[in-house]
Amino acid sequence: ECILGVLAFKTVIYVTHQVDFLPAADLILVMKDGEIKQAGKYNEILKTGTDFMKLVGAHEEALSSLDSIEVDVKKTSHGGGDKQESEKNGGEEEEEEAGQLVQEEERERGRVGISIYWKYITTAYGGFLAPFALLAQILFQGFQIGSNFWMAWATPVSKDDPDPVGKSTLILVYVALSVASALCILCRALLVVKIGFKTANVLFDRMLRSVFRAPMSFFDSTPSGRVLSRVSTDQSTVDQSMASMVGTFAFAIIQLVGIIAVMSQIAWQVFIVFIPVIGISLWLQRYYISSARELARLSGIRKAPLIQHFSETLSGSITIRSFDQQERFRRLGMKLIDDYSRPKFHTAGAMEWLSIRLDVLSLIAFAFSLVFLVSVPEGTIDPSAAGLAVSYGLTLNMLQTWVVWNLCNLENRIIAVERILQYTKIPSEPPLEIESSKPRNPWPLRGEVAVEDLQVRYAQHLPLVLRGLTCTFLGGKKTGIVGRTGSGKSTLIQTLFRIVEPSGGTVLIDGVDIVKIGLHDLRSKLSIIPQDPTMFEGTVRSNLDPLEEYTDDEIWEALDRSQLGDEVRKKPEKLDSPVCENGENWSVGQRQLVCLGRVLLKKSRVLVLDEATASVDTATDNLIQQTLRRHFSDCTVITIAHRITSVLDSDMVLLLHNAGLLKEYDSPERLLEDKASSFAKLVAEYSMRSSG
Repeated sequence: ECILGVLAFKTVIYVTHQVDFLPAADLILVMKDGEIKQAGKYNEILKTGTDFMKLVGAHEEALSSLDSIEVDVKKTSHGGGDKQESEKNGGEEEEEEAGQLVQEEERERGRVGISIYWKYITTAYGGFLAPFALLAQILFQGFQIGSNFWMAWATPVSKDDPDPVGKSTLILVYVALSVASALCILCRALLVVKIGFKTANVLFDRMLRSVFRAPMSFFDSTPSGRVLSRVSTDQSTVDQSMASMVGTFAFAIIQLVGIIAVMSQIAWQVFIVFIPVIGISLWLQRYYISSARELARLSGIRKAPLIQHFSETLSGSITIRSFDQQERFRRLGMKLIDDYSRPKFHTAGAMEWLSIRLDVLSLIAFAFSLVFLVSVPEGTIDPSAAGLAVSYGLTLNMLQTWVVWNLCNLENRIIAVERILQYTKIPSEPPLEIESSKPRNPWPLRGEVAVEDLQVRYAQHLPLVLRGLTCTFLGGKKTGIVGRTGSGKSTLIQTLFRIVEPSGGTVLIDGVDIVKIGLHDLRSKLSIIPQDPTMFEGTVRSNLDPLEEYTDDEIWEALDRSQLGDEVRKKPEKLDSPVCENGENWSVGQRQLVCLGRVLLKKSRVLVLDEATASVDTATDNLIQQTLRRHFSDCTVITIAHRITSVLDSDMVLLLHNAGLLKEYDSPERLLEDKASSFAKLVAEYSMRSSG
């Protein structure tokens, strides 16, 4: 209706394998092996070549199943009653406001809790090595102070004063203290690296396991950019700088305490200035960090949309260029870069704001210390001690600034750990195996699927997609599921595999409640040919048998049954023929046949086809249907199909209403006998279109 009506005055190039739409075309081009084999109107090319006749023949063969059934193909009114409508669905539909599936990214607010620091420190070896690293720093600080005191005491103030110790003793003790300091530094560095490496590994492993075990609802509501941001930027921060930052801050505190202890013994009066300066520095730190912390969180959140946009632009580059929208996507990309850079710029500006004020305070404190030491009466302070005080005063001056700066930087960077820990707490799927509820072996035997009062929603804040569905798929029978787009067909299949957990009701397979057994026990017994065929980068063998459970002979047998054997034998590498990412070097039809080969290898009692032939031509569809009839005749086959011909030879047909309600459920023959049934109308509509 859209093409022939709204677009009637436009040039329409329609690429399709749906032969039933072709009679309305003004010009048909038949392609094979990259060449145009035939061109002309429908009736003309039907008489002039064999390629088009093969396509039409396959379509007519699919329609032949209608010949034995007398169907009124005249236009029927949309009125009429519904057959066998479930009593459970007869009530009023609850009115629920559709919610939003993708929510805003989770973001903590306020101070980073002390628990985040504690979790980071205790992640590696339960925090066992952290005290040893602190002990190494304390010993290093003690040796450093000892060596300075030793030089101040053992070195004579003037030539006239006698040497307290011999020069060799002075040098020997100093070297010993220096070597001890170096060993402490080496141990400290090794411990920090060990702790940092182990912590980064453990956090990444926990996050990865949590993401891999997350339910599908998590991936439906979480753009990939958010996940990539955490496993790249945040993980990189934890890998490269987090351990050294935590260590540097802790070691700077120990060094500061050591210097304060020395200064209190030599010239305690300088604390008259140093204590207020430290107080002002901490006040500046608290004033700064409240803004800088939120800027760091904003920066992390703003990166995810940028990664997502970049990924989508790459994958959709053909469409973007086809519609000449490069400039719009470039502008959006630049805007997202600006959104990401803005908090980064303000973070740098805020840090400079803090640094200038800390430096000014440090200069004031050090200037006062020098004036004080020069102004005291002669003989009040020993000259060597005064020199040591100046040296330590300068260090104290720099160190207090360094401690405050490190504290601010640490709180900004610890947000990376906070964000990773968020992804270690993703609600997990149910357990893979439940020892107390393992189904008997072999299971299932008959493959009967009983659905009772099934209710399903994709998230707690979203409305129900299936509303009290009740039906039984008989064991060893073929059941077709039809319905308009959005009626809940695929949702029913996802519930069968527990991709989506039921909100209410039960699903029993041979009397076993699927909710009470492990996911592995359930999914390993079911097979599916999905709507979008998936192939992974690797080889033909690894795609058919990823777990290496079957012999080459069994794989070749499955390939022959799925009509791919000859195609694979033509390739020089045979079963080791390469498969590109997403199977791009294989056609959609071939990928679908590979999926068919997988289920032929697995030989499950329950097979699901989720609109498996939506992306293939009628000939391939017929091929798949024939293979299924031949090799799955005693299995339970549940077929979701958009082609009516795919379900006409089913034992039972289930028709779903748009609101996720059961409309009709009976054999196709009985449904077609009632001309007022919705299924009969669908068949009539399809027949009219195909014969037109």
